[in-house]
Amino acid sequence: MLQGVNVVLGVSGSIAAVKTVELAHELRRRGASVRAVMTDSATGIVHPWSLAYATDADVVTELTGAVEHVDLCGVDGWGDVLLLAPATANTVGKVAAAVDDTPVTTCATTALGAGLPVVVAPAMHEPMYDHPGVLDAIERVESWGVEFVDPRVEEGKAKIATEAAIVTEVARAAGDRPLAGRHVVVTAGATTESVDPVRTLSNRASGRTGRAVARACYVDGADVTLVHDGPDVPYATVERVESAAEMTAAVTEAAEDADALVSAAAISDYTVERADEKIRSGQSGLTLDLEPTPKLIDTVREARPDLTIVGFKVESAGDDDALVERARDLRERADLAFVVANDASVMGGDDTRALVVRADDAGEYAGDKAGLGRRVAAELATELAEE
Repeated sequence: MLQGVNVVLGVSGSIAAVKTVELAHELRRRGASVRAVMTDSATGIVHPWSLAYATDADVVTELTGAVEHVDLCGVDGWGDVLLLAPATANTVGKVAAAVDDTPVTTCATTALGAGLPVVVAPAMHEPMYDHPGVLDAIERVESWGVEFVDPRVEEGKAKIATEAAIVTEVARAAGDRPLAGRHVVVTAGATTESVDPVRTLSNRASGRTGRAVARACYVDGADVTLVHDGPDVPYATVERVESAAEMTAAVTEAAEDADALVSAAAISDYTVERADEKIRSGQSGLTLDLEPTPKLIDTVREARPDLTIVGFKVESAGDDDALVERARDLRERADLAFVVANDASVMGGDDTRALVVRADDAGEYAGDKAGLGRRVAAELATELAEE
């Protein structure tokens, strides 16, 4: 996600500075090189040696005649992106006013003047975050194209965002954004059909692949709508649904102004008439009458004949030739850009193996689901660029 990206990490004096050691490690795990810059207040919370260890680089705690701020964040400087994490109310206000009295704020002014992407992860007590002056400062800095990673407001505190959310925003800021200006709708996970007020019919899909696709599309610059029965995520507008009918309705509405749909969810093929009361246990000979559900892709294709759609196909036969054949049948029937086909054995796991099936080729992917998400987003960007 961040392979080859140079991240300048600006640390200011919030107690959340203790989390920057692990944040630096996570940035590096994702492929980035990291160099840290600290305010004097931050050094009283986390020792510079800790960040030197985490980044494997010297830490800047004061500016000298070596003009470290220019070397890191100036035109043709080392950094590809400046990440202010944590950013206190004091630091955000100084950035908004171009006040340069710490190494971190001087790096910020230099970066903004040089056109370097800047990402800010605020952390402070909630009353400080709600202060009109702080809100004005955030709005002003955002108007300059700076990306803010919203804090988690809990226990009276605006806590620094999760490492995953920060890394995602850094990757988006530092990347080429081939999907910029595009609206992509992604479905993920399983749908659930109610049998009675207690019981349901569902499947083994975890939603990891769909969420990985949504995250990768966001990193590549898209505005993403994620339709699933899962949690809110920082990289997409979430439409929460449960049944196949709810998912189809939500996707059809979201696709009205979309540029593409990636249908990664394992949508129920059958539904049942829901009993109003719980079916008594212990009954013998009980049967459920299954009714086929409308195909989401067919419904959306009828409403949007021109929409770029990516389909997913899962089978349990374990035979690549049969999997490719069925994926191609789906592609041709629904006029899909391409189909991602895999065996049911990968459902619910961390890793996956898939075939990206087009009319005349079927490229293989094997690895983690985050990597498959990036592969699908890249293929989609190529497809939309050729329209």
